[in-house]
Amino acid sequence: MPIKIDNDLPVKKILEKENIFVMDENRAVSQDIRPLDILILNLMPLKEDTELQLLRSLSNTPLQVNISFIRTMSYESKHTSKSHLERFYTDFSKVRHRKWDGLIITGAPVEFMDFEDVEYWSELTEIMDWSEKHVTSTFHICWGAQAGLYYRYGVNKILLPKKLSGIYRQITKHKKTELVRGFDDTFLVPISRNTGCDEAAIKKNKRLSVVAYSEETGSCLIIGDEGKNIFVTAHPEYDTVTLDKEYHRDIDRGLNPELPVNYYPDDDPSKKPVKSWRCHANTLYANWLNYYVYQITPYILEEVDD
Repeated sequence: MPIKIDNDLPVKKILEKENIFVMDENRAVSQDIRPLDILILNLMPLKEDTELQLLRSLSNTPLQVNISFIRTMSYESKHTSKSHLERFYTDFSKVRHRKWDGLIITGAPVEFMDFEDVEYWSELTEIMDWSEKHVTSTFHICWGAQAGLYYRYGVNKILLPKKLSGIYRQITKHKKTELVRGFDDTFLVPISRNTGCDEAAIKKNKRLSVVAYSEETGSCLIIGDEGKNIFVTAHPEYDTVTLDKEYHRDIDRGLNPELPVNYYPDDDPSKKPVKSWRCHANTLYANWLNYYVYQITPYILEEVDD
């Protein structure tokens, strides 16, 4: 799938070097098709890293996708330049008037805080409310998944005895469900979090369906309201070295972190990690785009019923 992004977005050159089909604005306007319009609310601190990771994952179907980024205006990022944010991001007030095929809400490094204490919580909940009538399907990642489960379905998060960090094996349930179509019986996914979800509350809620889980890490892939909302309590989009960067960052902070599980060859952090999750990650994003966005959304977006 060609992804259409701003011609000047810095990660565009990296994607092209990786032989990922990126379409610039000039070529896109010459094609007589209706591309999917996907909005990404990027809450991660290293926004350019997250941009690259998500665009890689969204580039593996025959569909054409227009990508737009938004940020929170109630909190100013400390790790991304103001010029980058002003050039490539917009605020919610400028996109809320129209309909979108899909919305992605990323994770965020605020998991130790109560949801209501997060500086941009009211802004995030406003966006989630708006998405119910203006977005065909919303894809929530890690803390974004916990926030969505809490706000939309009343599922609380729970502090874990120790941090989950590493590559964890998940069990695929309901393999005929479109979100996990093409998955193996088990698959690997990166996880990096100190909190989990109230599994009993998820199981009890008839509007939620778990399609992948682990006894060790809990529910991994959850479908809400038959695909209106998708929740991923992991980071399938992570690059090979993302957990390595987090590990050494925590060492530098004096946190004495444990080695990420099933990540370094021979548990030796001097050895380069081997990526073992990319195929399932790409299939996950492709299935979401195809079955929960493309197959559902109308050709004329404004025909979505309010």
